[in-house]
Amino acid sequence: MTTNTTPVTEMNSDQARTELAELASQIAYHNTAYHGHDAPEISDAEYDALRKRYNELVALYPDAEPQNSAANAVGASADTGLGKHIHLAPMLSLDNVFDREEFEGFITRAARFLGLDQADTSSLRLVSEPKIDGLSISLTYESGKFIRGTTRGDGTEGEDVTANLRTLRTLPLELPAPYPDLIEIRGEVFLSKTDFIALNAAQEAAGKRLFANPRNAAAGSLRQLDPGITAQRPLSLFAYAQGFCSDKATRSHWAYLEQLKAWGFTVNPLSRQIEGAADAEAFFEEINRERASLAYDIDGVVYKIDDLGLQERLGFAGRAPRWAIAWKFPAEQAITRLNAIEIQVGRTGALTPVAHLEPVNVGGVLVTRATLHNEDEITRKDVREGDLVYVQRAGDVIPQVLGTVPAGKAAPERQPLFHFPDHCPVCGALAVRPEGEVVRRCTGGLTCPAQAVERLIHFASRLAFDIEGLGERSIGEFYEAGLIHTPTDIFRLKTHAAALEQRDGWGEQSVRNLLQAIEDRRTIPLSRFIYALGIRRIGESNARLLARHYGSYANWLRQMEAATIIGSDARLELGSITGIGNAIATDVVAFVAEPHNQTTLAELSAELTITEESAASGGPLAGKTIVFTGTLLTMTRPEAKATAERMGAKVSDSVSKKTDLVVLGEKAGSKAKKAAELNIATMDEAEWNAFCVTNG
Repeated sequence: MTTNTTPVTEMNSDQARTELAELASQIAYHNTAYHGHDAPEISDAEYDALRKRYNELVALYPDAEPQNSAANAVGASADTGLGKHIHLAPMLSLDNVFDREEFEGFITRAARFLGLDQADTSSLRLVSEPKIDGLSISLTYESGKFIRGTTRGDGTEGEDVTANLRTLRTLPLELPAPYPDLIEIRGEVFLSKTDFIALNAAQEAAGKRLFANPRNAAAGSLRQLDPGITAQRPLSLFAYAQGFCSDKATRSHWAYLEQLKAWGFTVNPLSRQIEGAADAEAFFEEINRERASLAYDIDGVVYKIDDLGLQERLGFAGRAPRWAIAWKFPAEQAITRLNAIEIQVGRTGALTPVAHLEPVNVGGVLVTRATLHNEDEITRKDVREGDLVYVQRAGDVIPQVLGTVPAGKAAPERQPLFHFPDHCPVCGALAVRPEGEVVRRCTGGLTCPAQAVERLIHFASRLAFDIEGLGERSIGEFYEAGLIHTPTDIFRLKTHAAALEQRDGWGEQSVRNLLQAIEDRRTIPLSRFIYALGIRRIGESNARLLARHYGSYANWLRQMEAATIIGSDARLELGSITGIGNAIATDVVAFVAEPHNQTTLAELSAELTITEESAASGGPLAGKTIVFTGTLLTMTRPEAKATAERMGAKVSDSVSKKTDLVVLGEKAGSKAKKAAELNIATMDEAEWNAFCVTNG
């Protein structure tokens, strides 16, 4: 978990790269917990804080972002227990803002992208809608009849929940004419607060697991394998957006909402047309005041540019549209006592201070721990064991301590100042703080149990090998007992079966289950394998990019070894992969070149079957790599890139043998020449525009 609260303006690009990679990994994990398992491990405010920190860093250090990283992924992969379906149009997510200044920044960015003047910007019409805290779904209608319903999934492919959606009384199964031949209607399935309380009461009476909140209950209800169970749950539906449409009859989002109502859908009655930031803030405050009295949970307000033509021009940036934003409600605070300060050692050796608190309810969540970030923050805030402190559910993955509560006259004498250790509390090795950094790190490296154990935990984690029964506690115990020290040792545990059965809490059956779970993971997709290695800056999405690009493990390893030579074709190819770049390429190559890692890779490959992966399909330019060069006259470069990406293409900055198409603007120079030398197809700007009209 990241604990860095250094102002982003005080960081350098290397520090930004490091933290962005860590944040991306955390976001990926929590995306899977929330979207894939309906079991979030952190609050929405904590998750939003992760994303806010990520976006702040990217805004100041755009070159430091691991493009197409896990932070830019949407939702989670579709559950294998349900059927899968690819959305006709991507079903992406929304970026968040938390105050008027950030909202105005959203308006400014959109206006700049569109080339609007001040007058046009100030009159830009928006539609505001309460942000329902439910499960996003896509409803497909063909010839006016409901044929399919899918969850968001990973934004490209979702779970087929058609049979379950048919049980919703508020879902029109047939649209009254007129209607397009084919349309995707997007909406939110939710459970009211009253129905949630009743459902949990029924769960408790039946001795079943309780749901954490209405959103989880709605998601769990809709994703049942038995539609009969879904039919027993009083789910509701608000329709609010459009995906693919064969005939876009309306030119504004507001008109589309009116059309949804004419087709028989329920549209949130609080939705409203507004103009400008002032009206947006007033609507936000109004909804915030009404929030507690609403029958359903909301966590903010969504604002969309009303003109659909402008929406199409703006397109998407990574995981989110440029034409919409979610203005989230503020986090909540509480006061409690700080009982103790503990120093934890992470996988990278970072020493992180964590506050142990008297349990306190903060916005419906019982908080017992909070981050103190680093030694400078402890000194600056002058927090000590025994102090009353302000706690807020925002600013990091776990709640944060904001500062101390002023002591009253009768307050007891404060405890001595906390002294941050200069040696690792786990292995005793020297803990050093490099000049210019705020984090102190253990120098014990692989000899430090805390780091070794954390690396093994990552290897066996849900997004990596996902070995059931081999969690943090078990890995720690087995490491202490000398049973596992390297990832390969996990697959040799069967030689220690007798010793395992003698350990407390383990028996013949539990050992058998664990060993079988390990055996079940001897075959693993290449993307998971690469992610499991714990390479710096390689999160789930970047691992998938590498796996899809190189296909097989043998080819990936061979190319990475060849890429150790700077300037080689292999190195240039690695750095030109959209989403990778030179900085990440350097980290990957350095990992593969390290002799100890080479040994680990050789040992693992002998134990495992690593399966190949292919690139995702979809769109007229799926799998193609495009380069834009020269000056474009009819569109901005970001707009051209966004258009290409909407059609499935990867956009690169350099021309190579892997390039499929070069679009030539005015005064195209060396890249045009290289395209000719390599016999790569080219289009001028007019030809590209014509192609987009025909295929976009």
